[in-house]
Amino acid sequence: MDITIQKQIIELIKREVVPAIGCTEPMAVALAVAKASETLAKTPQKIEVFLSANVLKNAMGVGIPGTGMIGLPIAVALGALIGKSQYGLEVLRDITPQSLEEGKNMIEKRCIDISLKDNVDKLYIEVICRYEAEYSKVIIQKEHTQVVLVEKNGEKQFDKQESDTLDTNLQEDEVALTFSKVFDFATQTPVHDLEFILESAELNRRAAISSINGSYGHTVCKTVSGVNGKKYLGDSAFTHMLSMTAAACDARMDGAFIPVMSNSGSGNQGIAATLPVLSFADDIKCSQEQLIRALTLSHLMVIYIKQSLGRLSALCGCVVAATGASCGITYLMGGTKLQLSYAIKNMIGNITGMICDGAKPSCAMKVSSGVSTAMLSALMAIENKVVTSSEGIIDDDVDKSIANLTAIGSIGMEATDKLVLQIMTKKA
Repeated sequence: MDITIQKQIIELIKREVVPAIGCTEPMAVALAVAKASETLAKTPQKIEVFLSANVLKNAMGVGIPGTGMIGLPIAVALGALIGKSQYGLEVLRDITPQSLEEGKNMIEKRCIDISLKDNVDKLYIEVICRYEAEYSKVIIQKEHTQVVLVEKNGEKQFDKQESDTLDTNLQEDEVALTFSKVFDFATQTPVHDLEFILESAELNRRAAISSINGSYGHTVCKTVSGVNGKKYLGDSAFTHMLSMTAAACDARMDGAFIPVMSNSGSGNQGIAATLPVLSFADDIKCSQEQLIRALTLSHLMVIYIKQSLGRLSALCGCVVAATGASCGITYLMGGTKLQLSYAIKNMIGNITGMICDGAKPSCAMKVSSGVSTAMLSALMAIENKVVTSSEGIIDDDVDKSIANLTAIGSIGMEATDKLVLQIMTKKA
């Protein structure tokens, strides 16, 4: 592979695989609020937040780290009070008991107004902070940390809204991936250039261990590894990866103050791309180089799929992340390039269509479903069993199969997305 392309892909992975505390949608909202509050240079008296449907959906039912509370209002309040925009998706890491009480007081005073904004990008956050006659406005669009507008009292300090880079899911200098590019990069790049990917393994492993030692969400992890889990599911490499992956998701969705390594703006995607591969690698006692290349395959495959799917969609992110994990697992089983393509087709032929109904504790169950399918798809692939082009949406060409998946998730399921949000907001 060309050295220039290798360097571009390394930079792409480093940009997309980053630490995050808490669910990325409310953290992105808190980030926008923090930036607007910093621009105003005063603690706002009034905060107006306008969100796309997908951001609102993913922020309604998830725990906010360090607060013991669910939903957007406390994330908004803390973003204004103690948020620091330079922290990125770890924007609320300076939270204290005192600031939490101040945030609760801000909510009680009804200083925060959160509304749905139609006809905008699927990832769109607009924040207006007011203090007497002064105001500031910040817009985040397309990516969770991509600020495209900063304005104070009508004067634009930064404006990237008209940039051509906002018309595509690809960044201006971003390499367009294919399955072959992903495979060649992960298997041919000098391993010392890929060692940074181990950071994702260590951070997400620590998140899983922290969860195992606590009690979070629906405790899917402890259900799998408990007495009944071992009795009916057994104690194997399969249940180990289920338990480890669910553990990190249990804690994250419950609002534990535990950082994870995200992928393409999603902590759950980062968890599901990392921990099944890491757990399986631990069980088979593979070499460090094998682990590095398997993790790279997994993470880069997720990035590839998200290039055409987009940051947010009606399709559950665990479908995408588990597809990456299945590639990594197949590779660790000794799979060839062809067999990796079989694993992808098996994944697409199985769990395409799983809906995203927002971030919440039960996401640990969906992640577990994805991991289960990843293992089954890898086992079938290693035995040269594959869903064929005569079945459903699968094409002989693996890249076309991926394109079919992302078209369904980004276009075909739009009506589903709207209905899901209607159902969720009517309950509120």
